[in-house]
Amino acid sequence: MQTLALLRPIQAILFSVALLLLGNGLLNTLLTVRGVSEGFSSATLGFIMSSNFIGFVCGTWISAPLINRMGHIRTFAFCASLCASAALLHIILIDVFAWIVLRFIYGLSYVTLLTVIESWLNSQSAPHERGRVFALYMVVSLAALAIAQQMLRLASPEGYFLFAFVSILICWALLPITITRRPQPEISDRPKSSLKALVGFAPLAVSAAIFSGLIVGAFWSMTPIYAMRLGFDTAGIALVMSAAILGGAALQIPIGRYSDTHDRPKVMTWVLVIAAIIAVIIPLAPTRSILLVLYFLWGGLAFAVYPLAIAMLIDQLTPEEIVSGSSDMLVLHGIGYAFAPVLAGGLMTMFGGFALQLYSAAVLATLAAFFIYRRRHITDLVAGRAAHFEPMVQTSEQALSIVTEEVQPDLFDESETYTDVTQQDEHQ
Repeated sequence: MQTLALLRPIQAILFSVALLLLGNGLLNTLLTVRGVSEGFSSATLGFIMSSNFIGFVCGTWISAPLINRMGHIRTFAFCASLCASAALLHIILIDVFAWIVLRFIYGLSYVTLLTVIESWLNSQSAPHERGRVFALYMVVSLAALAIAQQMLRLASPEGYFLFAFVSILICWALLPITITRRPQPEISDRPKSSLKALVGFAPLAVSAAIFSGLIVGAFWSMTPIYAMRLGFDTAGIALVMSAAILGGAALQIPIGRYSDTHDRPKVMTWVLVIAAIIAVIIPLAPTRSILLVLYFLWGGLAFAVYPLAIAMLIDQLTPEEIVSGSSDMLVLHGIGYAFAPVLAGGLMTMFGGFALQLYSAAVLATLAAFFIYRRRHITDLVAGRAAHFEPMVQTSEQALSIVTEEVQPDLFDESETYTDVTQQDEHQ
């Protein structure tokens, strides 16, 4: 009964979320597969996919002013129209430059849609309910992304149908939002950046946010190409992508809850090391079934890196700094996303498909080495009790406020502040 009461004011929003992520999840994989069939190289597809993430990052700055000017419903309708038309234009304008422009516009519009949805979720839930609301939101998001991969089976990527279906799904996402009678929420301006200070007192969290983008951005953009080069057909590509997404859904929460009660940087280090080892093993998988199991485990670990980084950051911030710091982390994560397809795609063009896994392993191992170095030589001072872990996927800063607002009252005493957060030991 409590769950039903919780769902009642947000069911229309969650329905829109499901439809939007079904369309977005299908389009991301579809474009990679179609690009390969059109003869685009891995490096070229890397630039195309990077454009989407660049648009996403840029959109984090313009979404709030746009919503304040137009209102939530009109902004959602405006940006959904852009996304739906961009999806169709990909099949009409099969050209590298056109796809780069369309991906940028799509990313810009998509993050604004997420901002509308997540600010609305924030306003429709009481402070003590926001943890459960965010959990429901993540369940719907991950389920939609996993199901979207299976929609590749509906028709050939070389045809028109799947692009039209993406456009239809995004248009349908308009319906629950536009017919709601619930009042539109207000949205605050983007918090003032504290990026320079953030790098100074939380280098582990900052580096984890960037490297997480480098890891997951390469997965979303280049894994369909890697699966194709292994001989997977469209249905097989969908299974590979779904296995990693379902792994992220299944393992994020137990990993995060374990980190809540243990040394979080140590937990992060082990997550990175094990994920790097699995990335190296993936090309050696003797059967497709084992490959899917490895991707399930890898996805569960790799998708946990960013939410662990957010939890580590909140461990070190005072309440008034949390929203600003978390928003900066989102930008850093997006920067990693933007560079990942170019780096991974270039390596795959030069060395072959297996370079994707070597790239992933190298990024994970580098971050793990940095964590080990910091733990051995530098002590990070944490103020207050440990934060509460929440699972995450690619999102907007409004979702971060849902997570952080719930934990702010309990994190610190009002008199507590962070001071110098690094302490050189006798070896420095």
